Amino acid sequence: MFKKKDRVICGSKGVCSIEDITTLNMPGVDREREYYILKPLYVAASTVYIPVDAAQESMRNVLTREEADELIRGIPQIPLITITNEKMLEQEYRVCMKSNRCEAWVKIIKTIFERKQKRIQAGRKVTAVDAKYFKMAEENLYGELAVALEIPRDGVEAYITRSRNSFLQSNCGA
Repeated sequence: MFKKKDRVICGSKGVCSIEDITTLNMPGVDREREYYILKPLYVAASTVYIPVDAAQESMRNVLTREEADELIRGIPQIPLITITNEKMLEQEYRVCMKSNRCEAWVKIIKTIFERKQKRIQAGRKVTAVDAKYFKMAEENLYGELAVALEIPRDGVEAYITRSRNSFLQSNCGA
């Protein structure tokens, strides 16, 4: 069970703070059932209500600093999505986003980055689907890493680059 003030990942809302754990006094809601009342950190003026007894399906703890650094070190080993059919690819993007896992978000970002480079080289634009899922995956990943690493969200990309370069130098004897 989560506690008040915990930071959690909740579905498409990203990082949320648990503001309260209480019953709700709303029409059509079981007044005996307890709910987590969540405030998304990066979605202004939004409140999310998750039943305590169903939270395991839609909520998880934010990564620790150690887990975040381990994820960053492991980015090169996270495979790309290899589906070439555009409709099936969008379906896989949805599955990855719904999984609520950082590795899946990295997989989307890496795949779309590579697709974007190939499209640009061929003189074509990025697809709207790729742009949409790239933004969603990046927002979720960077939001969680910002909280885990205790840095501003707009500093996450630079942190990843520095960490990757530092890791490569220390493992290559440079």
